[in-house]
Amino acid sequence: MRRSLFISMYVLGLSALIACTPVTMPEAPEGRAFFAENCVSCHGTSGRGDGPLATGLAMKPADLTGLSKGNGGTFPTAVALSYIYGGPEQNHLDRVMPQFGGAMADDLVPVEVDGVLTPTPRVLAGLLVYLESIQR
Repeated sequence: MRRSLFISMYVLGLSALIACTPVTMPEAPEGRAFFAENCVSCHGTSGRGDGPLATGLAMKPADLTGLSKGNGGTFPTAVALSYIYGGPEQNHLDRVMPQFGGAMADDLVPVEVDGVLTPTPRVLAGLLVYLESIQR
């Protein structure tokens, strides 16, 4: 009985410690790695929509370096996140770019979106940081 009480207290204490550990936010290098693996073929290494597959697409990929410019000088976090992550209102017939949601939802970090901390897959949070870093 004493042993199970000790183990329960230990597990409870360890859980509390883990819950209090600060969340480390992803940085641009993590997002750059995701970009290189998943986005360069269409958006190009510079993010300007000039990747090797871009010429074969019906619609030219977006110039990702001008997102802030097209949004009054502010990086459009909410729009970028919803487009990258995908959603029920966006299906494969509406877009060429794949949706990156689904399986990524296991490792979430809080990202401020329009003043609200929004649970966001870590890898996409890193991609947002990277995209914001390449704005012209």
